[in-house]
Amino acid sequence: MNLTQTHTPAIASGAAALDTITYAIAQSTIGKILAARGSLGVCAILIGSDAEALAQDLASRFPGRMLVEDETALQDDLAAITRFIETPAAGLELPLDISHGTPFQQRVWAMLRAIPCGATITYTALAQRLGQSNGARAVATACAANAIALGIPCHRVVRADGTPSGYRWGTERKRALLDREIAI
Repeated sequence: MNLTQTHTPAIASGAAALDTITYAIAQSTIGKILAARGSLGVCAILIGSDAEALAQDLASRFPGRMLVEDETALQDDLAAITRFIETPAAGLELPLDISHGTPFQQRVWAMLRAIPCGATITYTALAQRLGQSNGARAVATACAANAIALGIPCHRVVRADGTPSGYRWGTERKRALLDREIAI
């Protein structure tokens, strides 16, 4: 499946702008990174080993949207993401579009963004902070639905025993990200 548009994207307006997502893929030390932007900001940061699989993941997350590959338009975002991977203390300040999540997912994601670099929280503790004392599984599901890896740092959520688990982009990547954050 080839999702790449070969034309230079025009500046879209109105409904067309809302239906267009621009994306690009770059290599990082933890694998390939896909960054995507819609009219409201970064709507996806996906991590993987295969560029085509990342593009397909993006398409499945945003059905009906026009996907336009444009490395030039996303080069600053990709540079910021790569810098964050290598130097987490630098932070990752990008405008994020989380409007594709449910209200509960958005609440979870907002809580995740408040976890400081180098810190972790358990699924149960995060559920309790949200007023859902038995909601650890719902929190884990919201983490799994997160399309904005690193921007919404779901990698900072760990098991009750403190070990990394359940990361959509691989436990090894989660461990590598946490190790870099703890080292600062």
